[in-house]
Amino acid sequence: MSDIETPIVIGVLGAGTMGRGIAQVAASKGHRVVLNDASRYVLDDAEAGLKKILNRLVEKDRLSADEAKNILGRIDFTERLSDFCDCHFIIEAIVENLDIKKSVFREIEERAPDNAILASNTSSLSIAAIGAACKQPERVLGVHFFNPAPLMPLVEIVPGVASDPAIVRQARKLIDDWGKVTVLAKDTPGFIVNRVARPFYGEALRILEENVADVATIDWAMKEIGGFRMGPFQLMDFIGNDINYKVTETVFEAFFYDPRYKPSFTQKRMTEAGFLGRKSGRGYYHYGEDAVNPEPVKDSALAEAIVSRIRAMLINEAVDAVFLNIASPEDIDLAMTRGVNYPKGLLAWADELGLETVLRQLEELQEEYGEDRYRPSPLMKRMVRNQRTFFPGGEK
Repeated sequence: MSDIETPIVIGVLGAGTMGRGIAQVAASKGHRVVLNDASRYVLDDAEAGLKKILNRLVEKDRLSADEAKNILGRIDFTERLSDFCDCHFIIEAIVENLDIKKSVFREIEERAPDNAILASNTSSLSIAAIGAACKQPERVLGVHFFNPAPLMPLVEIVPGVASDPAIVRQARKLIDDWGKVTVLAKDTPGFIVNRVARPFYGEALRILEENVADVATIDWAMKEIGGFRMGPFQLMDFIGNDINYKVTETVFEAFFYDPRYKPSFTQKRMTEAGFLGRKSGRGYYHYGEDAVNPEPVKDSALAEAIVSRIRAMLINEAVDAVFLNIASPEDIDLAMTRGVNYPKGLLAWADELGLETVLRQLEELQEEYGEDRYRPSPLMKRMVRNQRTFFPGGEK
């Protein structure tokens, strides 16, 4: 397959929050962008929203008025898939439903040039399955942005088993040229971030369900003691409890119901009740004008125990991702610090704490609960036995 031509025209399918954010990024880098959505209402809302964002950047002196006008002028808002006919790189950013994605990829392939790269922004679905819907699966890959796309630096590049390595290199170079931080991830459920981050939510929910601590206290512990920018319940409310639950459920099913990824009944009930977080006005916290939320219990010993337990589970997941060749140690730590703003790379954190300390915590949890959920990664056991660390300077 030949290299994509210049100037590169970018297609974006889906004009929701993520799609319009990707369109903004590409247009800001000088590309003409074809932003497609089946709904004229969504397209009009995307155009109005982008105008508002760009005007705000002008007000803050981050853009000139002419630059803002030119960026918006590079974006074509269209309901016609046929307008992808001269696009070189097309990114799909629609609902997380495999059947729908496969259907639209078939349609896109029929309308796109033969040398166009076709990418999915899916956060957890199989790139191999999406590519299999196409006649040329070798030109399909995952390009997973984080929300909001203009602000979040990380992009996961995910080749499917049929993806042409040359296509993957082209796509990664293009995204690098946009000033993004790219990491290469294996096509497994959740890729890097949404796989490794599951215990941040899941273990916090277990601690809540066991009545060890309440929502406010867990969040306070993870922020003030753990150094995380947001607590797990604040972050779930921000993401949307329905979305976070769906990702957890998808990863759990995709891993053949491995208990490490088991969803929480608490989160399921919150979703069923419509307590979705900020967007619904109520989640684990209330968001109305007169909302009164509980104060945390500022007990340092309790907080340390909460942080230690969740951190051990996160580290174990990161170590297992290395063990299963999901990504390199460097890319895993980069993904977690630049994709979800963790205070430290989890593998560097493991080196700092000592893997033997983390292993002992996990073994104690597994003995107490008798659950496979807490099983230590075989790589962690091996590294402790051989007194190894992940990064130079830490090796014993």
